[in-house]
Amino acid sequence: MFVFWAVVSATTLLVCAALVRAAFRGPAAAANDTPPDMQVYRDQLREIDRDLARGVIAAEEAERTRVEVKRRALEADRTHQQTGDSALRAPRTLTLAAAGLTFAVLVGLSFGLYRQLGAPGYADLPLQTRIAASDTMRAGRMGQTAAEARLDGQLPKPDVSAEAEQLIAQLREVVAGRPGDTEGLALLAHYEAQIGNFQAAYAAQQKLIALKGDAVQAGDLAELADLMILATNGYVSPEAEAVLHRILEMERQNGTARYYLGLLYAQTDRPDIAYRIWRGLLTDSLPGAPWVPVITSELPVLAEMAGIRHSPPQTPAVQAPGPSAEDIAAAADMSEADRAAMIRGMVDGLAERLATEGGPPEDWARLITSLAALGDTARAEAIFAESLQVFAASPPALSTLNAAAARAGLAP
Repeated sequence: MFVFWAVVSATTLLVCAALVRAAFRGPAAAANDTPPDMQVYRDQLREIDRDLARGVIAAEEAERTRVEVKRRALEADRTHQQTGDSALRAPRTLTLAAAGLTFAVLVGLSFGLYRQLGAPGYADLPLQTRIAASDTMRAGRMGQTAAEARLDGQLPKPDVSAEAEQLIAQLREVVAGRPGDTEGLALLAHYEAQIGNFQAAYAAQQKLIALKGDAVQAGDLAELADLMILATNGYVSPEAEAVLHRILEMERQNGTARYYLGLLYAQTDRPDIAYRIWRGLLTDSLPGAPWVPVITSELPVLAEMAGIRHSPPQTPAVQAPGPSAEDIAAAADMSEADRAAMIRGMVDGLAERLATEGGPPEDWARLITSLAALGDTARAEAIFAESLQVFAASPPALSTLNAAAARAGLAP
């Protein structure tokens, strides 16, 4: 704010000083100025001297003409002296008035613009000050419990049938009686999330992770972070942030952790860091990744807030999602062994990509049906169970996965 008002004040004073200076020097300067007609008379006198020197006119005629020109010059000078002061007094008064009016208008416009565009009462915020304020905000932000209490039941709950409620209640009892059952805890976390009980869901996920110990995977932690952030309606708490850093220690390119870490910095007034994280994530992500639409729309906003020139990253090449009906038909002329090897290789490639990079529910559905078609029912069931956890918060995705399981003959 100080810099703004210093610039406004200096500009206003310079303009007004120029007007006042013109007002005060006007009469004196004008009195010393030579009237335009006097210059004409001087030119006429020089012309007479040249004509006389060339012999164009006689000496007597030259003298008469010279006397007449001088008489006219004296008359013009006398008129100028008589009218000069009175003619200049009015401009001086008007100039002083104009200077005062200009000063008032400039100051008034400055105040008006500042009230509309500025922030009255706020001090200057240099970059280092804003960074320090962001660090303080991030270090002192509310925890998970406080963030959940702030919502006070405001999160929307999906419609759940009485039969489903009863089944989930029975699952809770079963899991409570079998505290070491990791599969039961995974199912409980999944179904609690489906009915909007995110606190109970991430509590079950925490127990699952504790049971797994050193065998815990980055995907387990990503599921926990997702449930914790869903429980706070998108707010990234310090506890959730700790989970994100733990994920990235295990898997530096984990998309879920990178997305939520960028969201954290966007929430704590560091759009520059959020932009770098999300732009890198967008560059590394396949088009079907769930975070792609969000960060694609938000990156230009973050760039503007951070003062960065935004240039959309190039879309990565889309990898083959797995064997399609056309692929299998094209293999009809192969031997049975070659055909099975080709299809198995494509299925394994799809499974590896989904395990390391994730993908849209359609790719998971294709993997489930492909494994079932190959007779690998146990693996198809395992992939189906994993996909239900990955897309627990997305009813449309769950519908796609359940439809694929039904086609594959798996239990819902």
